[in-house]
Amino acid sequence: MKDIAYEELQAFEGRAAEEAGRGKDPVNRPMIRHWCEAMGDGNPAYGGADPVAPATMLQAWTMGGLSANGGRFRAHDELFALLDGAGYTSVVATDCEQEYLRALRPGDEITFDAVIESVSERKTTKLGTGHFVTTRMDVRVGDDLAGTHRFRILKYAPVKQRPKGERPTGEQPKGGQPKGERPRPVVNRDNAGFWAGVAEHRLLIQRCDGCGELRFPWLPGCNACGSPVWDAVEASGDGTVYSYVVMHHPPFPAFDPPYAVGLVELAEGVRIVSNIVGVPYDKVRIGMSVRLEFRRVDTELELPVFRAVDVAGGAG
Repeated sequence: MKDIAYEELQAFEGRAAEEAGRGKDPVNRPMIRHWCEAMGDGNPAYGGADPVAPATMLQAWTMGGLSANGGRFRAHDELFALLDGAGYTSVVATDCEQEYLRALRPGDEITFDAVIESVSERKTTKLGTGHFVTTRMDVRVGDDLAGTHRFRILKYAPVKQRPKGERPTGEQPKGGQPKGERPRPVVNRDNAGFWAGVAEHRLLIQRCDGCGELRFPWLPGCNACGSPVWDAVEASGDGTVYSYVVMHHPPFPAFDPPYAVGLVELAEGVRIVSNIVGVPYDKVRIGMSVRLEFRRVDTELELPVFRAVDVAGGAG
């Protein structure tokens, strides 16, 4: 891995990645329907006589398909070639932000411009060392700005994989308490109430003030009626395993795989993703009864987890 002068990377900031791009198709009912079916979103606003497209489809209207992207983003190609040549050969998407300014309706013709908004100085993460690259896309209908999409990736040189069986310095053998801190949750204005509840050992569910619909995870508005007004109710803590996966990824310092991550259906009817504890990972089953508890995972962080109920030979 070789150093790149940061000024050389900064020169890409403000460069157009796409100019006067056009959506491959106008906004249309079939794509809205497919999106809503995939998301399980039955909001009548998306299928009535005068429907609007779900706001979160913003980027979908700009996509050119698998065969239509070659050569479109030349500035990205040049930047990534520079980073690849310096040894930053891996890439991971880190986050995206969208701002919605105008509803999109069937028949709207989409145009868009994309720009490399920023390239960070060199950063060191648990994955490796590299640079964050943020791209902003402005989506328009005619002269109206419909929304803005920011997409951020990390181009990095991965940490060298340890030889099989070797553990990081200070990490206890499998079965002991893993060392290191968990990644911190992103707390924002939309979910701060949830994390405040966790700090009090309460699992809070949003309840729409307009129609009474319960929702989880926390959202700024109701999927059922669109109302932005809500309060919160405390979950009883009873649930069942609706689905689950077993994580086998390489051992990061704060984790000790394999372990089970479940999609738990609460007694109130909403679902939450969390760890299943109190039973070996290979004994977790769909339909298993679980009970909420709060577990301290490091010196500063507690998380809601679910303990298997009435399981013989449980562990953990």
